[in-house]
Amino acid sequence: MKQITDQLIKSKQVLLASHINPDGDAIGAMLGLGLALESIKKKAHLYNQSAMPAVYQFLPSIHRIKQDPGDLASYDTAIILDCSDLQRIGDHAEAVSRIPTVINIDHHVTNNRFGNYQLIDAKASATAEIVYRLIREMNIPFNTSMAYAIYTGIMADTGSFRFSNTTQEAFRISHEMVAAGADPHTVAHHVYETISLNRIKLLTMLFDTIELSEDGAFSIMTLTQNMLNASGTEIADVNGLINYAKRIESVKVAALLYERRNGKKPGSAGSHYHVSLRSDGSVNVSRIAAAFGGGGHASAAGFDIYTTLPELKKQLLSMSSRLR
Repeated sequence: MKQITDQLIKSKQVLLASHINPDGDAIGAMLGLGLALESIKKKAHLYNQSAMPAVYQFLPSIHRIKQDPGDLASYDTAIILDCSDLQRIGDHAEAVSRIPTVINIDHHVTNNRFGNYQLIDAKASATAEIVYRLIREMNIPFNTSMAYAIYTGIMADTGSFRFSNTTQEAFRISHEMVAAGADPHTVAHHVYETISLNRIKLLTMLFDTIELSEDGAFSIMTLTQNMLNASGTEIADVNGLINYAKRIESVKVAALLYERRNGKKPGSAGSHYHVSLRSDGSVNVSRIAAAFGGGGHASAAGFDIYTTLPELKKQLLSMSSRLR
């Protein structure tokens, strides 16, 4: 960690980036570290290719996260957060890889260890937890905005402290962030208790697509671009909806098949899909994702694939026999 703190101390212009379609951990980790670096007078640019989900708009300074990476030639350091692979940041991955120093901070067991420096802990509850340690190592005090970011990142990735990655350390850090100004009620209200009418319409459409394997252990939901258009929603509104399919009685693994906007690949008969996987804890879905070239955690993983929808469903449902 000292090599990384030394690099950050001597850096002048830093780009922070996280994966497309960011979740609460990706947002919280990036926002927390970006604000910390700015507090010690570093020029930090926070970038994500995707729009920020509505449920996280309450976070102080969320407006600092831009969809434009800025002048990539101007940065001496890039910090990539919550990404098992640099390609996860999207279209600018190749250009970002040419920034002189790339720092990889993550908690995915499938991380491919890209970058000049790696700070990876698969046992951490969230990337936000690792960022907390880094900020502490740099002796930077936590203000209210940073506290909200770190608390939200940990809360989101532990499923409001319900998932198996919830640890004593996660609770300890969260307690400290509450003492620093994060209000648990405010976070829970926005993340879990507030939903737009359009998102309810989308959820209704998703419910109609649910399919179960013969043994009931594998559930599949399908999201198309037409559904997003009809409900007046964006992909950011889908965050967390896969958990409804996971909560079905007898289901061990849930999959959300999302039709990407960029459609077909030249020479391919199918379309571009992103598959999100969630487990009840009894199945390591990172192994399923890895079989398709993806990655993630034991309980949450994903991959991208070009194929037809019937073929994709067939491949996934065929795995149900392995879940017994």
